[in-house]
Amino acid sequence: MVTATDGKEQRGAAKRFDWRGFDAYLFDIDGTLLHTRDGVHYESFLAAMEQLYGRKVGLEGIAVQGRTDPIILLDALEQAGICEAEGRRLLSAAISHMCAQVEARAHELRPELCEGVTKLLTELKRMGKLLGVTTGNVERIGWAKLKAAGIGEYFCFGSFSDRNETRIEIFRWGAEEARRRLGANAKVCFMGDTPADVAAAKACGFPVIAVATGIFPAEELAKGEPDMCIPDCETLWSYAR
Repeated sequence: MVTATDGKEQRGAAKRFDWRGFDAYLFDIDGTLLHTRDGVHYESFLAAMEQLYGRKVGLEGIAVQGRTDPIILLDALEQAGICEAEGRRLLSAAISHMCAQVEARAHELRPELCEGVTKLLTELKRMGKLLGVTTGNVERIGWAKLKAAGIGEYFCFGSFSDRNETRIEIFRWGAEEARRRLGANAKVCFMGDTPADVAAAKACGFPVIAVATGIFPAEELAKGEPDMCIPDCETLWSYAR
């Protein structure tokens, strides 16, 4: 594993992991590519719970990092006294309501790109790599964030939580889609900012680069034994070959 918790180079290890040597790169969105500096996505959960389930509650006490929108919503409803079966009955309508809320307020989205992201995406695109997203966001919300951040055009496809609720399923479908497009032997690499991203990539049998631009420090991400663990995308250029 290549670990650079302070941005310093470890060239011996870097030579054993060529981060440029993959055919496809699949990125998590929140905390990996960007940070949202607004409440639009968060408030869409509240609006859906009030409108569809009659519960005017927040997400306090609900873990959100590294999780998926449907599971976050179901957990919040359970905390508000609605069982999973009842939550699932209206789940599709609730997700649609969330998407409509975010799209109607797209002008309020204030995403901030993580350090080095534009440079990395531009270089990978120049090299002819296939780029996709594998995220806990539902599709319409994920694309709205990427568009607002000005990076939507870099990505050819996405694997979202409308299709698959768990992160492992999302990652597996993303890798399968990359190989459908490139061939069965295409080399796929994931990039994420949470222990859940690292665990999902490893469970699917693919390399993963952990980037500490979310709430988890590099030291904690390194415990999951990603193939590379770095402070931010800009650090990758220390390992350019």
